[in-house]
Amino acid sequence: MMSCRVLLVDDDAAMRASTEQALELAGLSVTGFRSAEEVLDHAGPGLNGVVLSDIRMPGMDGMTLLQRLRDLDPDLPVILITGHAEVQLAVEAMRRGAYDFIEKPFAAQNLVATLRRALDHRALVLDNRRLRAAAGQRDDLEARLPGRSAAIIELRYRLRAIGASEADALITGPTGAGKEVVARAMHDLSPRAAKPFVAVNCAALPAAMIESELFGHEAGAFPGAMRARFGRFEHARGGTILLDEIGQMPLDLQAKLLRVLQDRVITRLGSNDAVPLDVRFIATAKTELAEDVARGSFREDLYWRLNVALLRVPPLSARREDIPLLFLQLVREAAARHSAPDRSPAPELLADLAARDWPGNVRELRNAADRFVLGLDWMPGASGPEGPRLAERVAGFERAVIAGAIAAHGGHLRRVYEQLGVSRKTLYEKMQKHGLDRRLIADDDDD
Repeated sequence: MMSCRVLLVDDDAAMRASTEQALELAGLSVTGFRSAEEVLDHAGPGLNGVVLSDIRMPGMDGMTLLQRLRDLDPDLPVILITGHAEVQLAVEAMRRGAYDFIEKPFAAQNLVATLRRALDHRALVLDNRRLRAAAGQRDDLEARLPGRSAAIIELRYRLRAIGASEADALITGPTGAGKEVVARAMHDLSPRAAKPFVAVNCAALPAAMIESELFGHEAGAFPGAMRARFGRFEHARGGTILLDEIGQMPLDLQAKLLRVLQDRVITRLGSNDAVPLDVRFIATAKTELAEDVARGSFREDLYWRLNVALLRVPPLSARREDIPLLFLQLVREAAARHSAPDRSPAPELLADLAARDWPGNVRELRNAADRFVLGLDWMPGASGPEGPRLAERVAGFERAVIAGAIAAHGGHLRRVYEQLGVSRKTLYEKMQKHGLDRRLIADDDDD
C-alpha cells in the first residue's frame, strides 16, 4: 500500500507552498492542489491519507468539498482551515462530518499533530476494511459483484459509501462490465429502495417521441395524443431513474435534462404547469464523458451536474483473478435458469478462462457459462492474448492453473496440490510467488 499522504487544497499559491514546506519538514508526504475540483480525482475509499482544505475558495468551497468527499467515503478524514471569523462555519462543518478544523493563523506543530491523529485514524479504518475483505465475509453486494481483486473490492467500498446517500451518480465502464448491476445495487442500498427503479435507454429512445416518453404529455399535445400520459420520469417518483448510455442522448434534450436535474421539476408536453420530481438520477456511459465534452458531443454543464459521485466499473482484464470464481457463480445461475443439471468445470478450463481476453466482459463470460451448461462449444473461435514474452506467458499460465484449481476445489489446498502433483510446500511457495490467496478465490476453509 502506498505511503500515507496529505492532500492539501488551497487557492492561495503562497499559503499552499508554505504549508507544504512546513508539513514536509515534519516528515509528511504532501500533494498540493489549487482547487477542490482537482482533489476529487485523487480521493476515495482507497486513499491512504487525509484531506486538508481551506474553506474559502473560488468555485467549489471547502464545505461543498467536504460533502463530495463524504459521498465518496464517509470515513475519509477532512480537516478544514478557517479564518477567525469563520469558526461558526467550521463548527457546522464538524456537525456535517469534518474530522477537525484549524484556525488561521496556526502553529505548524499544532497542524502536524492534528494531521498525524487523522492519519492514524485513517490507517485503522483501512486495516479494518482489509481484514473484513480478507475474512471472506459475504453480503448481498458481494453476491452481486463477486470477486476479491483490489479493483472489485474498491468498487464495492465506493458503492456502499455512495449508495446510501441521495447524491446523483455517474457510472462508467466498458460494454458488458456490469454498469446496470451497479446502478441497481446503488438503488437497493438507498432509502429509495422500496420505490420504483426506472431504466431509460438513451440510445434506443425514438427521436420523434423522446420528450413524450420522458416527460409525458397532455391530451391533444400532438396528433394522436388522445389522453394524458405520465412520462418515465414521473413513473419513478420517489425512486431512482437510470439514464443508460447518457452519452447517446441528443444535445437538444441534454439541455432540457439539465433543467430537470437543477430544478427537479418537469413540464409535460402541451402543459405550462411544472410537476415536482422527487427522484435520484444515476447515469451510465461506456465512454469517458469528459472526452465527449472535449469533442463537443456532450454538454459540459450537464457532465458536472451528473458527476457528483463517480464509479468506474473495471473490465475483466483488470481483475483476471476473479474470473474463475465469477464463472463458477455464472454456471450455477445458468443451471438454475435452464433447469439443467449442475456441471463442475475442470481446473484446466478455469485456468484457460482466466488467461483469455474478454472484450465483452461479464456479459461475454455469462454467455460462455450458458453454453457450458447447455453442453455447447463453450468458447468458439477464441484465442488467448498475444504479445507477452515467453517467461511472462509461462508465469501467467502457471498462476491461472493454480487459481483455477483453488476455485474448482473450493479452497481446499490438499486437493489442489494432490491434483496438481506438487508438494504442499511447493504449492505455498508458488501461491506466494504469484500473490495468490485461497480466500481471494474461494470462501471455504482448508481441510
